[in-house]
Amino acid sequence: MLKSRFAAPVGALAAPLLLYGGALVSQYGFGLSPCEMCYWQRWPHQAAIVLALLALLLRSNDKVMRALTLFAAIAIAVSGAIGIYHAGVEYGFWEGLTTCATGGGGPVSLDAIMNAPLIRCDTAQWTLFGISLAGFNAIFSLGAAALVLTLLRRRPTSAA
Repeated sequence: MLKSRFAAPVGALAAPLLLYGGALVSQYGFGLSPCEMCYWQRWPHQAAIVLALLALLLRSNDKVMRALTLFAAIAIAVSGAIGIYHAGVEYGFWEGLTTCATGGGGPVSLDAIMNAPLIRCDTAQWTLFGISLAGFNAIFSLGAAALVLTLLRRRPTSAA
């Protein structure tokens, strides 16, 4: 059974791994090309994965482990905040950045540039129950960050 003192860093690792993994599956498995703001949401998850891994590697020092876990939770929440902004742009609540569109990536040649799909940040490529992927990222990221912070607030008992 997972010791309670490791629940927060494990959660801080599992949540961004699942969310980032889901983004990669949607991109490479289902062909949903990410826009610029989609990439912005991935960066904090990548940082959270590194921070949570460091927290678990340095678990012998409880203060360092807890601090790294806190930073990972903050990174997860930042991704959620970006997801709120992105979803607001998609739903037309506010205007996004005028330069926010990206091609599908790949080799850079004139032919590739001319044939690359234009991925707009203000158009949701996929929704479920009216919630876009950016909206789901916001919900799950903020929920996961809150859970990690709640677990982090728990003090382990002295019994092993």
